[in-house]
Amino acid sequence: MPIIEITSLTHPGVEIFSTLTEAQLRKEYEPGEGIFIAESPKVINVALKAGYTPISLMCEKKHIEGDAAGIIRECGDIPVYTGDRKLLADLTGYTLTRGVLCAMRRPREPKAEEICSNARRIVIIDGVVDTTNIGAIFRSAAALGIDAVLLTRNSCDPLNRRAVRVSMGSVFLVPWTWLDGGMEKLKELGFTTAAMALTGNSISIADPQLTTIPRLAIIMGTEGEGLPEETIAKADYTVKIPMSHNVDSLNVAAAAAVAFWELRSRD
Repeated sequence: MPIIEITSLTHPGVEIFSTLTEAQLRKEYEPGEGIFIAESPKVINVALKAGYTPISLMCEKKHIEGDAAGIIRECGDIPVYTGDRKLLADLTGYTLTRGVLCAMRRPREPKAEEICSNARRIVIIDGVVDTTNIGAIFRSAAALGIDAVLLTRNSCDPLNRRAVRVSMGSVFLVPWTWLDGGMEKLKELGFTTAAMALTGNSISIADPQLTTIPRLAIIMGTEGEGLPEETIAKADYTVKIPMSHNVDSLNVAAAAAVAFWELRSRD
């Protein structure tokens, strides 16, 4: 693989890692396909094992024979941009996490039918825009038995750099795609729906009937306002997590972890 030492912030090829915004990487740099950035050896290795295609690497010089050595071998004949720590920090705007970044090609977006055909528990992320919450929800989904993730179009992109980092690569482990068609689509896919919301009609998440549902879609709402009233009204169940000490709600990522565990399939 070509090792390219850079001495300037304007070196051709490094704009992927520096000046291009998330939106440009996603939609403009490779029309019809797009690019995302993964960082840290652990996260990059998870992506590679999941079949994601690397385009180029950036790492500190000391990591070429260190933390990045295995990744460089695995990636094959792609450019590896390198430089000293300060230059790379100036380039990217922050000190690299363990000194390694990898630009990767976005995969084809699957259809909901594809990833949900054999799923028993899925989560719907409705309007969640915080990258940290998205990453944390994916990490819990991977750990706690969620088979697929569907996101409304007004949610944060799971391949956002920070979301990928917070998820520790879990965004590469759980099948996901965008949800078009709303609640009606979930019905078409054969799921009973459980909207996580605090209302006068909410049942406890500990209600035993919920664990016996063969195919359940757990719907999580925004960080501030929660789920739209229309979504709650159309759900088969409205479910709450009982609270103590007059706490009114949990952060959406924390609530998701509780919901995934409590509502998991028991057989």
